[in-house]
Amino acid sequence: MQTNEAGDVYDVIVVGSGAGLVGALAAASRGLRTLVIEKTEFIGGTTAYSGSGLWLPGNAAELRAGVDSGPDEARPYLDAIVGDDAPSALREIFLQTGAPMIDELESHSWLGQFYWQGVPDYFENAPNSLPGGRTIFPQPLDRSELGNLEPLVRRPQWAERSGAHPGDVMTGGQALIARLLLAFVETGNGEIRTNTPLTRLAVEDGRVAGVEATSEGESIVLRARRGVLLAAGGYERNLELRQKYQPEVTGEWSQGAPGNTGDALVAGMDIGAATDLLEEAWFAPGLVIPDERPVFYTSVWSGIWVNDAGERFMNERLPYDRSGHEILRAQQNSDVSHIPVHWVFDQKQFDNERAFASPPVAPQSPGWFDADRFLAAGLLQKADTLEELAEKIGVPAEALVASIEKFNEYALSGKDEEFGRGDAPWDKIIVPMCGAHEDGPNPCLGVISKPPYYAAQIVLSDLGTKGGLKTDDHSRVLKEDGSVIAGLYASGNTMAPMTGRIYPGAGGPVGSSMVFSYLAALDMADQNA
Repeated sequence: MQTNEAGDVYDVIVVGSGAGLVGALAAASRGLRTLVIEKTEFIGGTTAYSGSGLWLPGNAAELRAGVDSGPDEARPYLDAIVGDDAPSALREIFLQTGAPMIDELESHSWLGQFYWQGVPDYFENAPNSLPGGRTIFPQPLDRSELGNLEPLVRRPQWAERSGAHPGDVMTGGQALIARLLLAFVETGNGEIRTNTPLTRLAVEDGRVAGVEATSEGESIVLRARRGVLLAAGGYERNLELRQKYQPEVTGEWSQGAPGNTGDALVAGMDIGAATDLLEEAWFAPGLVIPDERPVFYTSVWSGIWVNDAGERFMNERLPYDRSGHEILRAQQNSDVSHIPVHWVFDQKQFDNERAFASPPVAPQSPGWFDADRFLAAGLLQKADTLEELAEKIGVPAEALVASIEKFNEYALSGKDEEFGRGDAPWDKIIVPMCGAHEDGPNPCLGVISKPPYYAAQIVLSDLGTKGGLKTDDHSRVLKEDGSVIAGLYASGNTMAPMTGRIYPGAGGPVGSSMVFSYLAALDMADQNA
C-alpha cells in the first residue's frame, strides 16, 4: 500500500491513523482521493490500545438500547462540567454531529451496528448525568476478515508489552480501527502509507497545500487540493514538550502510542496556529511494574492510597481522569509529595482469586502481577506490621496507622465520611469488574487487617496529552487572531479539546476525535473542486 513517489497529489491528506480514519473514510466515501500517512509501522495509534468506548449522546445505538439522551439532555451535563474551558460552539457541534456520524458509519457494511453498554458518566453530581452512561462500542471482528491488511493494525497494548498473541477476535479499539480500515480501502479512493512521518506543512499563497514527509530516508512532498487533517495524537512521548508544559509528569509514564511526539502539533505551531490547554492530558493513575511502563489503572480493588505524610487524600475509586487530576492537584498544592502514591493493602488482596487476575483494564495476561518479581524490583514492599511497612516506604508510622484505622471504621459502617468512596455509580461498577473483597455493608470499602501488609507505587500516567491547536466548529485550525488557516484542520489530541479540562465519560477522547475528524471531511468535501 505504500509508494515513495514524490509530488503525489491528493484531495485530502490525513496525518495519523487513529480515530482520524473516520475523517479519511468520510472523505473517500464522497469521492475524494484520500491519503493517510502514519509515522510508525502500524496504524491505529492510541485508539488501537483503547477499549474504544465512544461517548456520543443520542445516537442510534443508544436509541436501540432504550437510552434517551439526545443533545438537549446531554447539553446541561457538558455545559456544567466543561464551563468556560472550551468554546461552547465546539460542544454544540459535537452534540449535533455525533448521531448522524454514527448513522453514516453504520451504513458501511464493515462497520456494522454499534452497541450501547452501561458505563456511568464520570461526573455523577452534574445535571443530567446518567448512571448508565452514553457510551457505545464497535462490534468485535474476527481477525481473519482483514486478510493481508491484518499485520498493519497495531496490537492491543497488553499484547505489545507481553509479546503474546492478541487472539483471533479483535475487540475494542483494535476492532474499530480494523473496521474503519476495511471500509476505507473498500471505497477505492483511499491509500495508506506507514513509516511516513510528517516533517512540516507545505504552505503556498497563505494556504496549506500539502505536507512534507519522510519515506525510506528521503524527503517527499505530498500535495492536498482540499486540505490536510492533523489527527496524529498528542505530544506525550516528547520529553522537551512535557518538561515545558507538564513538568510534574514524564512521558515514561504515558500509555500513549510510541509515535506520539507532537510532530503535527509543532508543525501547526510553526505556521502560526494558536494553541490551548497544552498543560492538560487525559490523566490516569499508573501502577508501576517491573521493566515496563506503568499499567493503566482505573481504580483500586482494595486498600487505600496515602501520600508521603502517610495520609489518605482522595476517593481511590474516582474515574481515572478525575483521579489523575486529583493526584496532580495534590502534588501542585502541597509541600508533601503525592507522586508516587503509596497503595497500601493487606493479604486479602492476594487471597481474592480475581483481584490480580488482570489489571483493571483486563488484558489477557495471566500472572502479570508476580509478587516475587515486584518485590525483587523494589516496587512492592511487604511487612508483618503496618509500622514496619511505614518504615519501608518512608512515611510516618503513626500517620499510616491512623489513616488505616479511620478507613476501617468507614468500611465497617459502610460510609466513607471523608471522600465518599462507594457512593457514585462508577465506584460501584468497578466492584464486579475487579472483584474487590467485601468485609462490610459497602463492597467498595474493605477492612485492612490481615497481615502481611503491602505497598505498591502509583504514579501519574495518562492516555495521551490533550492540549492542541485551536479550531472552529468545522475543525479548521485558527490563528491567534481567530482567523482560519486555510487548508488546515485538526482533531483528536492534536486539537485543543472541546471537553476542556474534563473527561465526560468512557470514550470521550475517541468519540470527540471521530466527530471532529468527520466534520473536517465534510468541510473539505463541501469545497468547490
